[in-house]
Amino acid sequence: MGFAIPAPSVGSGVMALDTGNVPEEFRNHPDWKDPAPSIADAATLGDGLRQAREASGRSLSQLSTATRVHSRYLTALEQNDWSSLPSRVFSVGYVRAYAGALGLDEQLAVERFKRECPDPSVPLQPPVGVAFQEVRRYSPRVIGALALVAVAVVGWNVFQRVSLARAPAPSALTSTPESWTLGAVPGQTVALSVPLAAPPDQTIPALYVTPGLEDQLAGTDTAETQAAAAAHVGPVQKAFNPRGAVYGASATASQVVLQARKAASLVVRMADGRVLFARQLAAGEAWRAPIGVSAVIDASEPNAFDIYLNGEHGGALQGVLTPLQQLNARAGSVARQMAADAEAARAAAARGAMAAIAPSAQAATAPAAPPRPAPSTGPVPYTALPPAG
Repeated sequence: MGFAIPAPSVGSGVMALDTGNVPEEFRNHPDWKDPAPSIADAATLGDGLRQAREASGRSLSQLSTATRVHSRYLTALEQNDWSSLPSRVFSVGYVRAYAGALGLDEQLAVERFKRECPDPSVPLQPPVGVAFQEVRRYSPRVIGALALVAVAVVGWNVFQRVSLARAPAPSALTSTPESWTLGAVPGQTVALSVPLAAPPDQTIPALYVTPGLEDQLAGTDTAETQAAAAAHVGPVQKAFNPRGAVYGASATASQVVLQARKAASLVVRMADGRVLFARQLAAGEAWRAPIGVSAVIDASEPNAFDIYLNGEHGGALQGVLTPLQQLNARAGSVARQMAADAEAARAAAARGAMAAIAPSAQAATAPAAPPRPAPSTGPVPYTALPPAG
């Protein structure tokens, strides 16, 4: 099925449509619309828009409502009054909306608007062929200048190398005759002997440590220090070092601390079923256990938690479920042992001090020795010697 659109009749401003080839049943259909005239057949863009609006039978106000464009801008488009239009971007949008509302080709209308109303802000670009001809015209000169510079640089480097190069000359020492020999000078002889020992000022003496100086500076006695070292049982374990958040009781109200080596969960349930503490601890975080609380420690991974009793490391948890009373009892036993060790150390230090004072006291209470007779300064008395047998 084809539609024929004849040329406009002479003397009329409205484009007549040839609809004789369209069957009557098609024209009576509710969705039938008469084909809009082409925007390319009009003399100008404004004439094409006006003819298409008159052919549609709608007014400017109706199209202004449909396109949401003010009627004065639609009138300016129909009258080719480009000076009354707003900026370039809005004008192109108005042309596109007006052509779409009239059933015209929007892209064709926009291209015709740009052709009839060129943008003065865009400068004209020279043709590509002209620029290429300019490059071809000046390219030999540019290439020649670059080649001349390259030749000059290479020639200068060659000249420098040639001017600085010299023929190798023999050494002056090789032509000097030998005028002396070892031992030819009178009174000078060379003799080698065994190596001599280092002089005294080059030796390093052994470091001298004053006896009792360290104890004096530290304010302790030697006997007390030795007794404390002898009374201590077992080496000191590593101390608790918080590397994250510490939950639970305060430091003064706790003797047991559980610290996580890696991420693991810890749940502490009391005897009546209430949850005292429950948390997923990260590596380095710890929980202080209160004293005198009946609870059970439930750990997801026992080996992931270290036990610290009174600040010293006491190993890792042994089972998934651990009574808190057992850990508090261990902490109390360790505390009592440490107190007993400290008391024994103080007693040993006191005995050492008494032993050091006793000789001085005995020397003070001992009777004084009789005075020795002073040597005589007078003449020696005469003693008769027996006659010889």
